[in-house]
Amino acid sequence: MTEKSTNNEKLVRTLKPIHLWALAVGLVISGNFFGWSYGYGTGGPLGLFLSCIPVVIFYATFIFCYSEMATMIPHAGGPSAYARRAMGPAAGYFAGISCLIEFLFAPPAIALAVGWYIHNLIPIIPAIPATIVVFVIFVFINFLGMHTSAVFELIVTIVALVGLCIFWAAAAPHFSMDSFLQPLAENNGFDGFLQYIPGGWTGIMASVPFAIWFYLALEGGAMAAEEMVNPQKDIPKGFLTGMLTLFIMMCFTLFLTAGIVDYNQVSAVDFPLPAALEAVYGKGALTIIVNFLGLFGLIASLNGIIVGSSRQLYAMARTGYLPKFIAGVNAKRHTPTAALIIAGVIGILAATTGLTSVVITLSVFGSVGLYFISLISFFVLRSKEPNLNRPFKVPGGILVAAISMAMCLFCLISLFVTTVSVPLPESSIAYMIFGAISINPLVATVTIYVVAYLWFFIGGRKNIRPFDEEFDVLSDLDAA
Repeated sequence: MTEKSTNNEKLVRTLKPIHLWALAVGLVISGNFFGWSYGYGTGGPLGLFLSCIPVVIFYATFIFCYSEMATMIPHAGGPSAYARRAMGPAAGYFAGISCLIEFLFAPPAIALAVGWYIHNLIPIIPAIPATIVVFVIFVFINFLGMHTSAVFELIVTIVALVGLCIFWAAAAPHFSMDSFLQPLAENNGFDGFLQYIPGGWTGIMASVPFAIWFYLALEGGAMAAEEMVNPQKDIPKGFLTGMLTLFIMMCFTLFLTAGIVDYNQVSAVDFPLPAALEAVYGKGALTIIVNFLGLFGLIASLNGIIVGSSRQLYAMARTGYLPKFIAGVNAKRHTPTAALIIAGVIGILAATTGLTSVVITLSVFGSVGLYFISLISFFVLRSKEPNLNRPFKVPGGILVAAISMAMCLFCLISLFVTTVSVPLPESSIAYMIFGAISINPLVATVTIYVVAYLWFFIGGRKNIRPFDEEFDVLSDLDAA
């Protein structure tokens, strides 16, 4: 490899802890503005809250383990690099594909919500065309450079937090526990707290994907590791403060929304916060302001996850898992142009289905697969390379990781047990092309893995670069 090609592949270190905090929170903040409310439809407010308990325990423990690996191996591929070092190329490929499923299918769900927020704000603008235009705009913003994207992410994340604070302040005086705990018209034989949960225990498990949505993509900040000024110290700071911020946000949003409106009114819409305020205050200035500021939350996540998906495509192509042209970096902007375009095209195609809940579940399947292989990587690396330099080490690491794995398995089982097929809406572009078909997220996920591994065994494994040749940061870390 020539010196010129090596330099062209390198990213630039420009990010500090505040940028990672903004990226971590920004990646996830849209989860407070839409998506999670579908969990009201599966388990009611109480069922969704109970499903959040194992999810919060999982993320709180997982992010410690993930921070250890991210500082130990600060690589743009994130989990694919961890799994590859721990268990070899096939495991690294599984982690990379899982990450791609998560990060390529979360943006269309977010973009659909952006389209509906815009449509709700300006009814003359159709939701799907708005979705497509927004996608194109943010792919272009990311093309301008990582520092530009990170500063933009910081600004829109703060504005979105202001929007959430306004919603919380407006909702709090009208909160009623009687509204939050609505008994079922027919309790179907349930007693105690289950009388408030549609479907009982099954309803709680069915709400898990939407509980995960409150935190999904938090780990994406690790994919900016090669662009951090001091990844060993800054990654734990950014991740852990981001996790605390997101937990506080989840509690306020989940409780206050159901506490001011019949949850059935917001359980299947992509703009639950403005819809809840409208039920209390009507279509006034307050509702319009929250609707407008909600766009910033969606934009923050859309921008951040496009960063994550493009870096994962870039890293996997650089490794040799994917065609080499995807690893091309613009000489002036230092951004992975081909990866950005591919991520945008896939996102736009997925958005044409109009199935927000299905796209969310598909993304969640990828995320749980990613978490599972990442935790296995953590155990293997602790055993296989105990002396590897770990700038950040999890206190009680094996016990913390074991708790995280138990919660991860609960989430995975919940997904398998409760996933169902959903028909394409007649108003969607995909319906016009494919007609009256249904999509099952589990079947779709398995199909993607099968196709991906066919590529791996046919051609993808033939061009994998040696691990140490791929990036030189490991030798620097080991010598620290």
